Amino acid sequence: MNIDLTDTTSSQINSALVRARRASGTPAVGMVLTLVIVTDEGNHYDALKAASEASKEHPSRILVVIRRPGRSPRDRKIARLDAEVRVGGESNTGETVLLRLHGELASHAHSAVLPLLLPDAPVVVWWPEDAPEHPSDDLLGQLAARRITDAQATEDPVATLALRAGTYTPGDTDLAWTRITPWRSVLAAALDQKHAPITSASVEGEAYNPSSELLALWLADRLGVPVERTVSDGPGLTAVRLETADGTICLDRADGSLAELAMPGQPDRHVALHRRDTAELIAEELRRLDPDETYAAAVKYGVQRLGSGAPATKGAARTGAVRGQSAAPAAPAETASQGTSDGSPEGEGGAESPAKSGKKKASSATARKASST
Repeated sequence: MNIDLTDTTSSQINSALVRARRASGTPAVGMVLTLVIVTDEGNHYDALKAASEASKEHPSRILVVIRRPGRSPRDRKIARLDAEVRVGGESNTGETVLLRLHGELASHAHSAVLPLLLPDAPVVVWWPEDAPEHPSDDLLGQLAARRITDAQATEDPVATLALRAGTYTPGDTDLAWTRITPWRSVLAAALDQKHAPITSASVEGEAYNPSSELLALWLADRLGVPVERTVSDGPGLTAVRLETADGTICLDRADGSLAELAMPGQPDRHVALHRRDTAELIAEELRRLDPDETYAAAVKYGVQRLGSGAPATKGAARTGAVRGQSAAPAAPAETASQGTSDGSPEGEGGAESPAKSGKKKASSATARKASST
C-alpha cells in the first residue's frame, strides 16, 4: 500500500503509517530497528532496493532522507516536506517512508526524522555515497547506535580511510570492511591449522580499492609482519599470500567467484568466495549493533602508512607496504617506487639522510679552504 503526502508533517506521516498497517491487516509493529538512509534523488533507488532486501532478514522501518535544497534563492527559502509511505509489497515485513526535504528543511533533516523513529528500537544511519567527515558529529549520526559509510563510493578511498581513522567513534563502520569478512574468515581458518611462523604477506587487488588496504592493515596488525600491496586487474581483491619457512599460503580468487586455497603439504582446495552485493553487506552489518572493535583496530593501526601511488600496469609496482610492530628490521633502503613504511617516497625529491648531508657540508668546507689557499 502506497500513500503520497505533499507538504506534510511528521505527525501526518505517522498517522498514514497507522492507517496503512490497519489496511494491510497488520496493526502490530513487528520491526526490530529503524534504518535511516541519507542519499540523493539519483541514487536512492539502488540504496532502497538493497535495504528492502536486507529487511527480509531484519524487519525494519526504512526512512529514506532525500535532500532537495533547490538551486535558486527562492527555492532555498521554501521549507516543504513531501513523503511517500509504503507498507507491504516491496517493503516486505517492514515499512518504508521516503522523505523529500525541500529548501531550508534540507539542512534540518534530523527534525523530520526524529518523530518517525521506532520507540525503544536501535537506529542505524547509512550514507551510501557522500558521508559527513565526522559521522558521529552529524545530527543524524547522533541519533544512531551504528553509522555505516562506504569509502569505495568516494573519489579518493585511501584518503577517506585516513579520515575515518581520525574521526572514528564506537559504532562507526564501513562497507569496505564488510566486503572482506569472507576473506578474513578463510584466512583465520587456514591459520588455525599447524604452520610455520609467517615472515611476510602480500595483498593483491584493484587500484584504489579500500578493502585491500583494510585487509593489509588487519594482517599487519594481527600478524606483526611486513605486508606488501600489489595492484591487479581485479575484480576487487584477487589474492593474499602469506610467506612461511615451509612455503606460501595462498588464497587466490581470479574470477571474483571461486577461490583456491593452497597450503604447504596439503592439496589445493576450492572455496566459495563470491563478490557480494550491497543488500548482503547491509544485512551483515545489521546483525550486530555493538561497536566493531576489530574494525577500529585495523583502521586506526596506521592508515598513514598506506601508499599513495597507483601503478598503471598489473604488478608493475606496489602501492606501499605496511610494517608490523614485531616485524624484523627493515632493509637499509627501499626504492622510490616502493615507498617507505609510512607511505612517503624516498629517492627523487625525498629528504636527505643526516650522514649524506653531513658529507656534503664537509666536502664544501674543504673546497672553500682549498680555494682560499
